[in-house]
Amino acid sequence: MLESDFLKYLMLPAGELIFLFTAGAVFFSVLMIYNILNRAVEEYQKKYVVKSVDQFSEMFLFIDARQLFMLQIAITALAMLLGILFLGLFSMVILGIFGWFFPQIVVQYYRKFRIKKFETQLVDALIAMSNAFKAGLTMQQAMEGVAREAGPPLSQEFMLTLNEIKLGVTMEDALVNMAKRVGSDDLELTVTSTNIARSLGGNMAEMFDIISTTIRERFRLEGKIDSITSQGKLQGWIVGMMPLALWLVLQYMRPDLTEPMTKHLFGYLMFGAIAVLEFVGMMWIRRIVNVDI
Repeated sequence: MLESDFLKYLMLPAGELIFLFTAGAVFFSVLMIYNILNRAVEEYQKKYVVKSVDQFSEMFLFIDARQLFMLQIAITALAMLLGILFLGLFSMVILGIFGWFFPQIVVQYYRKFRIKKFETQLVDALIAMSNAFKAGLTMQQAMEGVAREAGPPLSQEFMLTLNEIKLGVTMEDALVNMAKRVGSDDLELTVTSTNIARSLGGNMAEMFDIISTTIRERFRLEGKIDSITSQGKLQGWIVGMMPLALWLVLQYMRPDLTEPMTKHLFGYLMFGAIAVLEFVGMMWIRRIVNVDI
């Protein structure tokens, strides 16, 4: 009985056999692709999402890695939906790429904003600590007074440093840890000078006055340079974004003029060449007008 059933199975029509083999191949291919994509998502979360979460925690913004990843997917999907509904297929791809990298852009922008604010607060903090030293207070007492009076982010970093000292970390190591967390060149200079002065017995009050004056002078020079180079930076952004803006306007007003470009290989090659040249031009202009002090 079993042999006859097996023979009947072997005698199936060729069409049914092809269907069975095709279904099996599709099933195993989908399973393999799912495993590859799942592994790729896990690696992406480990390398990039977790790194972004660590940057958030360093800035005292606490968010889960999975929440950040889901937010990134949601922003990408929303950007692609707006692109396909109002602007077209090519715009959907551009907006999707922008939406995918949008959280990282926000993280970097907020980090730079936080460092700039910290450096502005650091000038007043150094003056206050210098006055505290002149009044006979210790380094830890001076930091506690500044942490109570200042606002975030300087108060957050100083309080965390003081908590590390209370838990047994040495003053030098706690200051170095704070400099690594913040990522400010001015704080790095302050920490290095402080540790050297503490080990050699220098005048802390005078040193803080000199550092605060140096940082304030650097702010003055940076403001002057920014005012001089602001026109060049604006011209770079306008020239760089003009082709994209023109394309979006034509895509919205006259899609019959832009549609042939999206249906031919030559059009995609032109898009790639324009994107590369525009990026190089914007980076070159940015390099010319960006002056470090």
